[in-house]
Amino acid sequence: MNTQSIGATPRLLLVEDDMTSQGFFQLVLESLPATVDIADSHASALRLTNGVRHDLWLIDVNLPDGDGPSLLQKLRAQHPSTPALAHTAEVTVEVEQALQQAGFNATMAKPISRDTLLRTVRRSLAQAVPGDDPGNPEPAPDWDESAALNALNGQQAHVRALRELFLSELPGARDAVSQALVRHDDTALRAQLHKLQASCGFVGASRLARAVRQLHHDPASQQAQQQFGSAVSALLR
Repeated sequence: MNTQSIGATPRLLLVEDDMTSQGFFQLVLESLPATVDIADSHASALRLTNGVRHDLWLIDVNLPDGDGPSLLQKLRAQHPSTPALAHTAEVTVEVEQALQQAGFNATMAKPISRDTLLRTVRRSLAQAVPGDDPGNPEPAPDWDESAALNALNGQQAHVRALRELFLSELPGARDAVSQALVRHDDTALRAQLHKLQASCGFVGASRLARAVRQLHHDPASQQAQQQFGSAVSALLR
């Protein structure tokens, strides 16, 4: 399954062609701890993901045989729900927006500090949702306590406070998603889903996070739209 059990070591794919950057990322990521598979091109990344599921992909935007967004598109054809982080030395508002629209969960500017890298990776792993693997029929729970506590350093009071804020804002987010679907406004839809995905990870809203991923992957799917609505309703009842 495409998520880590409590206490399990996550498996990450690092796609980076610069040897110095490779070494930095590997040392920091292995300190999580994590198992890190390293690829230096599109071709090697596709080989490493053939039949292998990773908990998170970290992809360089510029590679010798293509770019990060095109690689992400190919990887998502195999594993549609795996979270992905982009890393690049050139980050502007326009670049970050383009990478978000391409499906990346976040963009990291190189050089990146050890603490920022670890914080970003931990947040992304906390947002990974049980049941995303098409071969895994296990349903995701409405609330995942362990994921929320992991995202907020075990602070139960913070979890409760953020959930109250999350639930107060959820009707507005639901309506914004519905309006974007009606207008076929793909940019607005992806922006709303991106915000929801991050929020779900912080509060452990696992079922909704899974529905958000599925809707992001296939916004025209009636099933994905229905699952999104049902997941929202389950939290607001």
